[in-house]
Amino acid sequence: MMRRVEVMPYDSIWQHLYLEEKKRLEAIFKNQLMAIHHIGSTAVPGLAAKPVIDIMIVVEDIEQMDKLNNQLIAIGYETKGGNGITGRRYFQKGGDMRSHHLHVYAEGDMNIKRHLAFRDYLRAFSGEAERYGHLKSELAKLYPSDITSYINGKDIFVQVMEMKAVDWYDRHYPLS
Repeated sequence: MMRRVEVMPYDSIWQHLYLEEKKRLEAIFKNQLMAIHHIGSTAVPGLAAKPVIDIMIVVEDIEQMDKLNNQLIAIGYETKGGNGITGRRYFQKGGDMRSHHLHVYAEGDMNIKRHLAFRDYLRAFSGEAERYGHLKSELAKLYPSDITSYINGKDIFVQVMEMKAVDWYDRHYPLS
């Protein structure tokens, strides 16, 4: 089955789905867990998004993660390695009808700040979130069955937005 690109208006259920999954993940990660965050578009109230809950977990030692793979598989996750990002462990839940993405990083990884800055920037600047949501909606209409073209279509916008977001984040949260 081909994965359909579907961008939906914001739904407050996404926060509840995150909180439910957070409980399951906390039970698995236990003392490995340093922080857990709802990231991505579903974490930004008002932002149109693909209905996939992105969760970022921060652990002390990324190598210890591999011992938890079977427990994650038991609750429906598929192991995807780093999926192109060094130092990350990545998991997907829901098969072709994805429901969750799980990103795991070791404490201090630069990608942690990038994800949090992007999320918090879009939460703080609703006009930027609206522009991003509009772009995603238009791309989903253009490429309803081509996830690669959808992602490529967002790429430059996201890179520029991330640079602005990290700069803003550094000024507002200088100790992060």
